[in-house]
Amino acid sequence: MDTEAVRSFVRAAELGQLQHAADELGVTQQAVSKRIATLERDLDVRLFTRTARGVELTLDGQAFLPHARTIVAGVDRAVAAIRPGSRALRIDVLGLRTAQAVVLHDYWRSHPETDLDVVTLRVNDPRVAVAAVQAGDIDASFRSVTDPAALPRDVQMIHAFDSPTELLVGPRHPLASARTLTPAQLRRHRIWVPGIAPRSEWADFYDQLAADFDLRIDAAGPNFGDEVLLDILAESADVATLVGSRDRYIWPTNHDLRRIPIVNPTLAYPLSLILPRANPHPGLRAVVEHFASLAPLPTATWRPSWAPPHAGVTP
Repeated sequence: MDTEAVRSFVRAAELGQLQHAADELGVTQQAVSKRIATLERDLDVRLFTRTARGVELTLDGQAFLPHARTIVAGVDRAVAAIRPGSRALRIDVLGLRTAQAVVLHDYWRSHPETDLDVVTLRVNDPRVAVAAVQAGDIDASFRSVTDPAALPRDVQMIHAFDSPTELLVGPRHPLASARTLTPAQLRRHRIWVPGIAPRSEWADFYDQLAADFDLRIDAAGPNFGDEVLLDILAESADVATLVGSRDRYIWPTNHDLRRIPIVNPTLAYPLSLILPRANPHPGLRAVVEHFASLAPLPTATWRPSWAPPHAGVTP
């Protein structure tokens, strides 16, 4: 059934004249008349009788009208659910405790009128997130494709912001009393990052980090979650891990864990945003502008080779 024909029928029934319906729908009276005639043939009934003042519903037309209104309303709701700008801005983050979610929350607190939907796709392969952007399931994703040449032409990857890393250790660790640390001071210490997913952007990040600074990154063992990792750090005298400075972690006070900034250079994890190249959600512009307002990192900052340039494309 032609939904535009149903829409034309509803407006003609409500306004009583084909010309008024045509004016409201932005088409000619002839187009409205043809749509209704086609609908009548499909239904094998007459919906209107013509009068000197316009059109009036037949008994079949009166019976069909409430159902036709339901059809039109359903189509409008379906379109509103997927059309950028007519539904909430939907952004994928790696986790709700990550720097991505924290910065988005800061933005929303400053702009509470924003209709924002923060989701987690829970996938490790960034190509899955790219496909979700292409399909319109999400408007943007905080993912990085380490080979930008592999991106489809209809999506783009722009720099969002850089997340400085910190060393997280328990009170018994030999570095626990440091106020800051340099990458050189991390050598020979075990940095445990369990469950690094192959082919993920963070696997490439840790590979480059280890190679450039001669660090011992240990990915052994499954990832049982943050709580288990924090429990182990609290008890260990030789295990440390890396976290983002904006990442949100909560642990019992008796864990006495220490977050120690890494400097000279700062080790930055580059956070990128993948979005459609054409017709991105109009709400994205203000979000990207918020990223640009974040405090810049020190001049001496290390970023992996695949990090996108800071001069990204504003949607």
